[in-house]
Amino acid sequence: MPAFDPKRPYNDLPPLPPRADVESRQLLKACIEARASLAALEKACALIPNAAVLINTIPLLEAQASSEIENIVTTSDALFRHVDLEDSADPATKEALRYRTALRRGVEALAKRPVGTAIAELVCTTIKGVDMKVRRVPGTALANATTGEVIYTPPAGEAILRDKLANWERFVHDATEIDPLIRMAVAHYQFEAIHPFTDGNGRTGRILNQLILVEHGLLSLPVLYLSRFIMRRRAEYYSLLSGVTKSMAWEPWVLYMLQGIVETGTWTTDKIEAIRALMAKTSERVKEKLPKIHSRELVELTFVQPYCRIQNVVDAGLAKRQTAAEYLKALARIGVLEERKAGREKLFLNPALLKLLVREKPST
Repeated sequence: MPAFDPKRPYNDLPPLPPRADVESRQLLKACIEARASLAALEKACALIPNAAVLINTIPLLEAQASSEIENIVTTSDALFRHVDLEDSADPATKEALRYRTALRRGVEALAKRPVGTAIAELVCTTIKGVDMKVRRVPGTALANATTGEVIYTPPAGEAILRDKLANWERFVHDATEIDPLIRMAVAHYQFEAIHPFTDGNGRTGRILNQLILVEHGLLSLPVLYLSRFIMRRRAEYYSLLSGVTKSMAWEPWVLYMLQGIVETGTWTTDKIEAIRALMAKTSERVKEKLPKIHSRELVELTFVQPYCRIQNVVDAGLAKRQTAAEYLKALARIGVLEERKAGREKLFLNPALLKLLVREKPST
């Protein structure tokens, strides 16, 4: 095989499975720990009675971190505040919100088809907000943000890209002799190396990680906040990807991804348990101070996302509009919520929940 040249299209990208041993003793041991972390996360998710509490919060944190890896920077507060007001958000917040939508659409698509090129195109299209298909024209190259030096040129030519994507799909689904966690890590490298789209490949690849775990039954909800780990160790992430490209250094790469699952699974589990504890504490406060309006459903609604709207209460079937407004104002009077204005609309912030979500330490 000729020496790797970052300025030439990497059409010689080797097919999967890798020739290297990706199930070494060290990696299999790391797999056991990663599976235990995911099992604990699944257990924590099952204890939250309303899945929307998790689906509408953790993925937004993932969206923010995954977007920041690509230097699309917004704040958690801006994301949560504009969940139902996307049109009034700034461009970075809009793009991060589309990431969350892409994750949801990807999970929904799994009911009809397995992870593959079609789902990748759907995810990337949703992230970018324009129709994204596999590249047909050459010219895509990755450069150092500081020096402008080309550091990697992905394969070129639609036929070559689709052939490599077909191989990637077969590996994800057919290489059953390899642990699915290791398959996810290997497949993530390969997808990023193929770089099938003109933009959005990193974020699409990180969503595909979660979809692979959901498809293989290792997660029931896409709540593994893996981009947090990658964001904290971003230089290592790119260095290890490059190591596979230049010297087929698979073991350090796979180990990094498995460590990410362990750390992220533990952190997310602790965060979910903290949400559950805060919800119980809030319910007791509402029951004590406002016994006439207290209900499990009302309290849960204020945890579905940090910013609650009157219409959310109406849509949940808990009250008509005037009564819904009275409920939220009453919760604000006892300090559970804070009333905010957003243009003509009133928002009711759950400050304790927002503080818990954005805090680096998962506990309350």
